[in-house]
Amino acid sequence: MLRWLRATGLFLLAFGIGQALANEPIEVMSAEQALVESQSGERVLIDVRSPSEWRETGIPETAEAVTIHDPRGLPAFVQEVIDRTGGDRERPVAFICATGVRSAYATQLLRDAGYQDVVNVKEGMFGSDAGSGWREKGLPIAECQNC
Repeated sequence: MLRWLRATGLFLLAFGIGQALANEPIEVMSAEQALVESQSGERVLIDVRSPSEWRETGIPETAEAVTIHDPRGLPAFVQEVIDRTGGDRERPVAFICATGVRSAYATQLLRDAGYQDVVNVKEGMFGSDAGSGWREKGLPIAECQNC
């Protein structure tokens, strides 16, 4: 799993995503805060990992599953997020992935699509320099339906 995560990070950096993210700071949120805000309906939480990851580990109980690995490309991913938020670009959104890399990229993509309040759950499901992660903290996880 760790090898896959490193390969994914290198793949994204190879395509200039690291540079794009470095140009504009991305707001981050803790896993606990994402849980509170998604439980209350204040914010839509979206897990951007792959379907195989969702099947393997489950998804945050309050999250929508929308993969950034959509075979139709990134525009299809963005459109799916727009659909899940009812097209409301003022609706607060948080993205989570394994360790915060893909969710940071998703955050930038949604900003570019005109969303105003988009944050990254940087610690992700498995932890990063931002925290120990959703799973380690024992936050609620659900099996992914239709994965």
